[in-house]
Amino acid sequence: MSDGRFISVGGVGLAIALAAALLPGAACAGQSAGPASAQPASSAGDVVTLDRVVAIVNGDLILASDVESEERFAAFQPFSEVKPVLQDQLMERLIDRALILQQMALQPEPPVTDVEVDAELATLRKSIPKCLAYHCETEAGWEKFVADQGYTMDEVRERWRQRMEVLRFIEERFRMGIRIKQEEIDAYYKTTMLPAYEKEHVTAPVEATIADKIQEILLQQEVDKLLDDWLTALRAQGSVRQLKPGEEAP
Repeated sequence: MSDGRFISVGGVGLAIALAAALLPGAACAGQSAGPASAQPASSAGDVVTLDRVVAIVNGDLILASDVESEERFAAFQPFSEVKPVLQDQLMERLIDRALILQQMALQPEPPVTDVEVDAELATLRKSIPKCLAYHCETEAGWEKFVADQGYTMDEVRERWRQRMEVLRFIEERFRMGIRIKQEEIDAYYKTTMLPAYEKEHVTAPVEATIADKIQEILLQQEVDKLLDDWLTALRAQGSVRQLKPGEEAP
């Protein structure tokens, strides 16, 4: 997928981007495609469109509200993306993520525990730049920050739990067999790290002191390649349809 859908920040690539894209309710529950989402608003027969189907992934729906929610959830990411993510990019993330969730359902694993979720959220609260103004280290500050992003505390907990489960799935499926050789670390240090430091007119650290970081970046790149190929194959094997504005779901 070379269309720029995923932005890598400091080695945080495709896997992290997809884990961040959480589908509430609809696609996760395997909701089937149906008529356009419109319901009577009053006894007078007025009809108000509540939501719109924007994509169908093997029978599961992605709604316009899912895309909007994904855009808002970016506030909870400890790494900020350089440029705003376009709606089409958000859509592609949600489609790929729906494919992953469907595969996860075929190989169910024990859920991430409350203790694990609480531990990650405690770290997250210290890592979000916008949280400083809210004093997220306090419960009141954290609750205020969450509410201002349009979420409840329970919603954030469950979305983060699912994020952790997706990352676990990706790690177990793609990362375990990858081995980074020392010569690859050496090459990355010489061709990527050193020029970057030279550009900033800063003395580069000794390679040995950042070798672990380089290895992690290279591991993430390999995982992203494998995941990208796998998602491309899933799209080809399945049925993915994006609906244009005004087009109704079948």
